[in-house]
Amino acid sequence: MLSKILSDTVMPVLFKIGPIKVYSYGLIIGAAFLIANHVALEEFRRKGLGTNYANQVTILAIVLGLAGSRILSLIEDWGDFLKDPLGMAFSAGGLTWYGGFILAGLAIIWTAKRNGFKIFDVADALAPALILGYGVGRLGCHFSGDGDYGIPTSLPWGVDYANGVAPPSIAFQYRPNIEAKFPSGIVPNNILCHPTPIYEFLACLIIFYVLWKMRTKMKQAGNLFMVYLILEGSERFLVEFIRLNPRLLFGLSEAQLWPIPLMLIGLIGSAYLYYRQKQNEVVAVNR
Repeated sequence: MLSKILSDTVMPVLFKIGPIKVYSYGLIIGAAFLIANHVALEEFRRKGLGTNYANQVTILAIVLGLAGSRILSLIEDWGDFLKDPLGMAFSAGGLTWYGGFILAGLAIIWTAKRNGFKIFDVADALAPALILGYGVGRLGCHFSGDGDYGIPTSLPWGVDYANGVAPPSIAFQYRPNIEAKFPSGIVPNNILCHPTPIYEFLACLIIFYVLWKMRTKMKQAGNLFMVYLILEGSERFLVEFIRLNPRLLFGLSEAQLWPIPLMLIGLIGSAYLYYRQKQNEVVAVNR
């Protein structure tokens, strides 16, 4: 029953208005940016960073986030890009989150300095918005069935992605460890798979709740963002074990390698900020 309900939500095209198609992926990505912007506005206002700057950050995230995601995706699929540059560059799919995170992040750091804001204050204000926006955006991957789902499963919530833009017979191509299990060498389109985008959405909701509760309790600026890096990186690293991405190095997928330096930055940054806080407390006591 649950499997059927979830499978019925795989709808790349939600509805049509005359000749115009309204795609689920684009609509949900738009909703993700709006939700993230609302959360960011609340935090920027609370921290005295100004709502105008919050809107500026959102615009940067939309433009440079999407551009960076597309650029990294094209680099990852360089061979396919050379075969069809225009088709790959302007396709509806093919976005890699970390490319957008890095490019937009660099731009936000630059604008924060120009506006006279402390980078750690801006990063802390953005942390809850980032994880919530990412989680909602993952639902777009589920509704469109774009190939970001997981390996086959017999669990009662397994999803049939046959109606997605990248059904299993296409998404599992060149995955010999999975294709070899089927006599024809082709994974059937109606096979049930782990709905990893939904897993990520639920994990992000939990992380958002944790960050939202912690945001007023963190004394040291930057600590909340470090916790975000640790939790977001851990979530992505773990879910990749049941996703269909090919293994690249040490049995890990490329999407598992990206979070490792971010988690390390979060751990080292948290340790450093904790040490600095203790040092400041000692100095304050000795005055």
